[in-house]
Amino acid sequence: MSDDVQDGFVRVRLDLSYDGKDFSGWARQAGGRRTVQGDIEAALRTVTRSTETYELTVAGRTDSGVHARGQVAHVDLPVELWAEHRDKLLRRLAGRLSHDVRVWSLTEAPGGFNARFSAIWRRYAYRVTDNPGGVDPLQRGHVLWHDWTLDMDAMNEAAAALVGEHDFAAYCKRREGATTIRTLQELRWERRPDGVLEATVKADAFCHNMVRSLVGALLFVGDGHRPVDWPGKVLAAGVRDSAVHVVRPHGLTLEEVGYPADEFLAARNREARNKRSLPGSAGCC
Repeated sequence: MSDDVQDGFVRVRLDLSYDGKDFSGWARQAGGRRTVQGDIEAALRTVTRSTETYELTVAGRTDSGVHARGQVAHVDLPVELWAEHRDKLLRRLAGRLSHDVRVWSLTEAPGGFNARFSAIWRRYAYRVTDNPGGVDPLQRGHVLWHDWTLDMDAMNEAAAALVGEHDFAAYCKRREGATTIRTLQELRWERRPDGVLEATVKADAFCHNMVRSLVGALLFVGDGHRPVDWPGKVLAAGVRDSAVHVVRPHGLTLEEVGYPADEFLAARNREARNKRSLPGSAGCC
């Protein structure tokens, strides 16, 4: 599949952040529901005085209520429009966008760059507290309260069995035609000085609900409701387990997206479009 930028257009990379509380996720939706994509596309159209909406492509579509600190997107703009507005576009967007979404940089993307398909990893953080008094009121929109004491060592032991390339069908909401094979590069918990437990979850890509399902399984281990080997057994079973709880979205933040060096962007773009299968499995198209 070709991803060449059309003649007369330039690809622009956007680095952005948002508080997901009042958004119905990233992707534009019908029916007037507020989304991050919809807000930014509308703001771009307004500040450039365009009659056309220029569509954004994002590194990772976040669900309703999920936050982002290091989201990346791209948009293809007419060369003339980019030349006219590039120097003032960032400031004008800051004046137009609501305060819960910010664009931090707008740069001309190198050849072969695609915000979604060129990415080699996404890193999320999930934050939870087991403080019996609840969540710090100043962090309540970004930290989940778990009303059981959590054993971080047990959670990390259980997490180790999930790292690597696997079919994560047991932890994903299936989508027609989409693979659930992913390479989970990192999954670990740390307790911050303020007592909040923070999970770092890093993978080449994620399927729908994957991070929140993994966190839900590990919390059940941490509070003693399930043994340490349970999350690994669920993974091996390869089917959704009704006991795996998808935790609430407000504790989840997309922290960072990684890309290869410029000379490898196009190759990564092509590779990421291939449907994956595990070694030894019956592959298809």
